[in-house]
Order: sequence, then C-alpha cells, then structure tokens
Amino acid sequence: MEFEWDSAKDAINRNKHGIFFAEAQRAFLDPNRIISIDGKHSTKRETRFFCFGAIDGRIATVRFTYRQEKIRIFGAGYWREGKKRYEEQQRL
Repeated sequence: MEFEWDSAKDAINRNKHGIFFAEAQRAFLDPNRIISIDGKHSTKRETRFFCFGAIDGRIATVRFTYRQEKIRIFGAGYWREGKKRYEEQQRL
C-alpha cells in the first residue's frame, strides 16, 4: 500500500484531532480493519471511504480516497462513532 496526503492538511488534522496521517496509515495494517464507503461525502467524480482500524489499542477512523493507485488520506481521528462501528463488526 502506498499513501499520500497534503502536508498542510496533516498539520491541521494533528492540531484538531491529535493524530498525524503517518500514524493514521497504521489503521490499514489492522487485520480486523473495516473499509466502508462514505456515501455522505462521495461525489460522482470521487468515492470516499472510511477505514476503521486499531492503532496501539485505540480505534482510529481514517477518511480517504484512491488516487492513481495510492491511498490519499484527508482526515483521521479517534472518534466514538468509528470505535462503535468497529466493535459492532467484531462481534459478528
């Protein structure tokens, strides 16, 4: 997997949500990760996704899209809703 992101957006995300995108990409390494479509923010031109995955025992939500065979991260954080969806899926 190859990742990319905007460095300015990365700094803003770190200040706002407490996680750098370099750290957030580790959610994709979780063998129990969940990838789902973000229908609310997807457009006809670009489908957006969520990755819910564990990083050091905490569940991260990573917002991303695919661009030219790369995973482009544009948001990440440790949000309750992502943790809830991850835990519900693990119980199935």
